[in-house]
Amino acid sequence: MGVIDSTNTEAQRRAKAGHIENCWLVAESQTAGRGRLQRPWLSSSGNLFSSAFFREPGGISIAARLPFATALAVSDMAAIIAPGAPVKLKWPNDARVNQAKLSGILIETGGQGQDFWVVAGIGINIAECPEGTSQATTCIHDLRGDTLISAEDALSVLRETFARRLEQARQSFEPLREDWLKVAEGLGETVRVTVSDSPVEGVFEDMAPDGALILRLPNGERQMIRAGDVSLIGRT
Repeated sequence: MGVIDSTNTEAQRRAKAGHIENCWLVAESQTAGRGRLQRPWLSSSGNLFSSAFFREPGGISIAARLPFATALAVSDMAAIIAPGAPVKLKWPNDARVNQAKLSGILIETGGQGQDFWVVAGIGINIAECPEGTSQATTCIHDLRGDTLISAEDALSVLRETFARRLEQARQSFEPLREDWLKVAEGLGETVRVTVSDSPVEGVFEDMAPDGALILRLPNGERQMIRAGDVSLIGRT
């Protein structure tokens, strides 16, 4: 594809038209890219804008694991094409290096039964670091110190790492959870989680078997958080 509003939006259009297929949708540029909480995803030239679009026979229970699986796929990709880059995952699925965002992920679903579909939107900064964002950004070229890797090269690796993590998600969440925790950003640290505009602070203690963030509150109680925006205290 050339210029498009959003690869995720294109997948949804195809699904609504009854054209559900296992494929990757890739654009050179997006005019209306978006991430979690409907935040805009800036589409700088030379970066990767893609969506994995597929039927998911496991339904919503498997789809719920995919934010974590997809983030791990990005982390795996970065380890291959930018060895040594200390990629960390901020709950639930931001890939960051030294608190600078490398990738944005948006999982969307639809349909029922045999027609249940998933679109895993994955934007990765390859050549450019978008400006004017709410947090610092980084890109593969900066992490590598050269410009030898293109968006097409990154996609080739990502397709392989995503396939492996998708299969892992379909088998069981526990090994996926353990792998995610190994690269979790802020684990054991005090974090602030904004839930419905209300901030909650506590120590990021663990991730539950269903993917919920487990927060240890100042009063010693544990709170499960299943949706929210995380920031590390003293960081961005």
